[in-house]
Amino acid sequence: MLNLKRREGESIIIDKKITVTLKTINHDGTATIGIEAPKDILVDRKEVFNRKKAQKVL
Repeated sequence: MLNLKRREGESIIIDKKITVTLKTINHDGTATIGIEAPKDILVDRKEVFNRKKAQKVL
C-alpha cells in the first residue's frame, strides 16, 4: 500500500485518468475527498463495494 500525505486542496493522479483531491479535514478526524474518474470506472466506498460483492451485483 502506498501512503501519501496531502494537505487540503492537494491531489494525487492515478494512471493519468483519476484525480483524488483532499477537500477538507474535519474536526472529528474525518476527511472529505473528491474523486474525478471516467464514467466507466466504478468508484464505491469499501463497505458499499463489499455489500455489492456479497449480493453478487458486481
